[in-house]
Amino acid sequence: MKITMIGTGYVGLVSGACFADFGHDVVCVDKDAGKIAAIEAGTMPIYEPGLDQLVGTNAAAGRLTFTTDLPEGVKGADAIFIAVGTPSRRGDGHADLSYVYAAAKEIVESLDGPAVIVTKSTVPVGTGDEVERIARELRPDLDIQVVSNPEFLREGAAIGDFKRPDRVVVGTTGSDRAISVMSQVYRPLNLNQAPLMFTGRRTAELIKYAANAFLATKITFINEMADLCEAVGAEVQDVSRGIGLDKRIGSKFLHAGPGYGGSCFPKDTLALVKTGQDYDAPIRIVETVVQVNDLRKRAMGRKIVKALGGEARGKTVALLGVTFKPNTDDMRDAPSLAIVQALEDAGAKVVAYDPEGMDVAAPMMPGVTMAGSAYEAASGADALVLVTEWDAFRALDLKRLAGSMTAPVLVDLRNIYPVAEAEAAGFTVTRVGGKGSAA
Repeated sequence: MKITMIGTGYVGLVSGACFADFGHDVVCVDKDAGKIAAIEAGTMPIYEPGLDQLVGTNAAAGRLTFTTDLPEGVKGADAIFIAVGTPSRRGDGHADLSYVYAAAKEIVESLDGPAVIVTKSTVPVGTGDEVERIARELRPDLDIQVVSNPEFLREGAAIGDFKRPDRVVVGTTGSDRAISVMSQVYRPLNLNQAPLMFTGRRTAELIKYAANAFLATKITFINEMADLCEAVGAEVQDVSRGIGLDKRIGSKFLHAGPGYGGSCFPKDTLALVKTGQDYDAPIRIVETVVQVNDLRKRAMGRKIVKALGGEARGKTVALLGVTFKPNTDDMRDAPSLAIVQALEDAGAKVVAYDPEGMDVAAPMMPGVTMAGSAYEAASGADALVLVTEWDAFRALDLKRLAGSMTAPVLVDLRNIYPVAEAEAAGFTVTRVGGKGSAA
């Protein structure tokens, strides 16, 4: 089949490369000529493990091509996917759908025959209806079917998630042709027995938001339990394991930390809140999740100041990890941004090291010194803070780190190191949701 992917951002590029690897003929379209040229030269616009090899292999095989010419790119396509950004709109927090509608308009105006247009971007309920209205208004002569096919990709594990999904959700208005086309698009997944779930279009749009909101709620719940554990002298890791072993609850997304960030959870929870308000069906739980998570990130900065003895002015704090999670260079709504701001407001100097995120982070943290390694960051610091749980930070030489610091204070916001191990290396330890040296 011929598939056209509009947008070569995170979702579009990963999806396009994976579809090509399935054997489909894929054209990826983007208005940014510089981005297209870079991809064709082998430079990926994002860091995602294995993506450069996947793109290179399929481009060399002729199954994956790139262009800035949308009208040419959609010619003869069996399915045209819209995978452009839907950031939070300034002023009210609603999802900004201007890119989606602009892409839909240009696609429809360029069609020379029947088509299936698929919204792959995360979009609020009713977006497909508007895309269909655009199609009917501009090209009433064509049979254009509009489908919702939300993505469920985790940054850092996106290729595996695409090829071995828990489920594939396809929302249609019941068109046999749309169902047939989408079944063929995902036929290669039959070998993996991935459930292909057909629903109504509005239902599919809501499933994506509901899934992300539920996971964000789990994260926020265990973070609040961590605060309670600190107050009463309990251990959050044991609480997490104790409830996670219950199969009704499950262990995933129950790891206490500095709050969620990234490209999905912050904007999707906010968009779902706004949708509920618009339809007079407020989602109070998610409203609270958004508020609690926003407050938590800056609270982590205060936690670090407390570990410094309550005074940060003139002191140096070393951060290990700035991206919102490991295996990505994504800095969108990363907890480190709020932590750095809180520390700088308190008068601290901040040094940071991240295996992949420093180039993206540097313009967002102009006052932060970027180090060449974890050990360089720690040298001369008054506190060392573990912010992102990169594998590279899981087996550091703690004695070497402590010995190089002005004051061996460890603030482990991911609970990577056992307290006894860190204390034996010379650190005074502050953790999340449990006892540290100062407790």
